[in-house]
Amino acid sequence: MIYIDMNQERIPALGLGTYDLEGQACRTSVADAISLGYRHIDTAKMYDNEQDVGHGIKDATVDRDELFVTTKIWHTDLTRSGITAGLEDSLQKLQLDYVNLTLIHWPSDDMNLKECLETLMELQQQSKTRLIGVSNFPASLLQEAKSIAPIVCNQVEYHPYLGQSAVLNIVREHNLMLTAYCPIAKGEVLQDQNLVDLGEKYGKSATQITLRWLVQQENVAAIPKASSHDHRAQNLDIFDFSLTDEEMADIHTLSKNHRLVNPHFAPVWDE
Repeated sequence: MIYIDMNQERIPALGLGTYDLEGQACRTSVADAISLGYRHIDTAKMYDNEQDVGHGIKDATVDRDELFVTTKIWHTDLTRSGITAGLEDSLQKLQLDYVNLTLIHWPSDDMNLKECLETLMELQQQSKTRLIGVSNFPASLLQEAKSIAPIVCNQVEYHPYLGQSAVLNIVREHNLMLTAYCPIAKGEVLQDQNLVDLGEKYGKSATQITLRWLVQQENVAAIPKASSHDHRAQNLDIFDFSLTDEEMADIHTLSKNHRLVNPHFAPVWDE
């Protein structure tokens, strides 16, 4: 496993995404992932599965201190009271005393960013969350957030077909972490002959090549969702090889500004 060190937290660069996993399937997925060796679990209030994630964590019977758990505050709750109540509700559903990282899930046009981040800092001081950060923030807004609070992360869509150079420049300038969601482009990498051919060289799948490309980048983590045991195991099996600098660069050239997640309330993205 590759780890990213952030403010005395050691974060596994590969985690389990749980979007669209609910009920017993979610509970089983989380418990199984932890048994396989995953130690980074990502959820959110909007996923409506925090209770199932919490049960999965309990079922796995791993020490809490071994896990890195992230949750997120939805864009309609970005007030002082909304953020505070939201995190309290998440902790109750997760059956945890704290989460490792709390993110603003999406920015909102009418949010008071300073107040939102100050509220998260207060919750951090109360040991309800160890780290704070943002998600789906374009570069300019990420820069503003960093000037206000000690955020450590921006979670964004990132895969071979959507470059994030503007965000990555800020991430590296300030020693932050970029967490990539939709890391295999909703399965599109499976049809990419460039990645398939590279996988044959290493005895890996196009998915494994893509995940390796992500976590091999400085301060980049990836949180693929996997609803089957085999896929969870395969996603974790990417730490026994490395891509060359040339291969890393070749995958970067696949970028075509192909965005898969763009809801009506999304911010104006960086080009």
